Amino acid sequence: MATAEAAHRMELDRDRFRREIDGKPVDLYTIRNRSGMVVKITNWGAKIQQILVPDRAGALGDVALGYDSIDQLRGGQGAMGAFIGRYANRIGQARFTLDGREYKLAANNGPNSLHGGLKGFDKVVWKGATVPGGVTFSYTSPDGEEGYPGTLKADVTYTLTNKNELKIDYHATTDKATVVNLTNHTYFNLGGEGTGTIEDHVLWLKAHNYTPVDATLIPTGEIAPVAGTPFDFTTPTAIGARIRDAHPQIVIGQGYDHNFVIDRPAGDTSLTLISTVADPTSGRVLKTWTTEPGAQLYTGNFLDGTLVGPSGHTYRQGDAFALETQHYPDSPNQASFPSTTLRPGQSYRSRTVWTFSTEKR
Repeated sequence: MATAEAAHRMELDRDRFRREIDGKPVDLYTIRNRSGMVVKITNWGAKIQQILVPDRAGALGDVALGYDSIDQLRGGQGAMGAFIGRYANRIGQARFTLDGREYKLAANNGPNSLHGGLKGFDKVVWKGATVPGGVTFSYTSPDGEEGYPGTLKADVTYTLTNKNELKIDYHATTDKATVVNLTNHTYFNLGGEGTGTIEDHVLWLKAHNYTPVDATLIPTGEIAPVAGTPFDFTTPTAIGARIRDAHPQIVIGQGYDHNFVIDRPAGDTSLTLISTVADPTSGRVLKTWTTEPGAQLYTGNFLDGTLVGPSGHTYRQGDAFALETQHYPDSPNQASFPSTTLRPGQSYRSRTVWTFSTEKR
């Protein structure tokens, strides 16, 4: 079985993450449980950098792509493991209208705004505080930051249970009407970071519909059925089984980079099991529960071999997947999508739970 000694040998070195950025201290926080699971998170971007969990034989492995120092992290792929805000995913043409006023955002992804702009929540220093079983990160985004209205007070709490559940609780308030869509962007490889492709991972996804996109990956507004397409994971299917199909949406995304509409009644925000991913080689299984109406499946399409992980191996296309629990992309410009508007006096609350286990061969 996994041991404390084995975990210690694999764990990231805290000293390599202790720096001062923007005049604020940066550190690496560790949470662990009695089952041997370990999670490492830096307060620069509230980013998960390591998740150690056992395989079916009890051997520990790091299932989250990351870096072994804050310097590598800052020079690498910014969204890897990150807390994303103020608005996760894309906003078309880098603008939206709220209460009759147009707000212009940074166009950092072609003509669109992606993951909060040039300096989203993934690139700021959060205030960290340990809590029972976890850590809470807090940040106040001033009115007008990255073009968004309102002073937004946001916090996220990561809690690890002895049942190998990693709970992520999001909360935000504002003093002016604004839009909010928060998520975590951890890149998973259940075989272990740096071990190669995730295309053999078997995915079940509770979604009979998805939101097709245009050439710039902005939803067209259509809610389309997955039946008869490469997007049908309502029956467990290997992620790579149809990833090279000539379906126009697969071609646009260079793989999967699409929002799935979770099967749930309109307005339902109960915590629901939405997906199961299993790695047949290691036996590791990841189940995702969320209160959100959507989930973005991303298959590491833009990993190009230039990033090196703690194992010393490079990250290439298809070496990871992300399931970003979220409201739909471009919701501020799509009246038919669930609203992402937050007003004074309201509280934004969202929960996602990742449960790790193993299955027999």
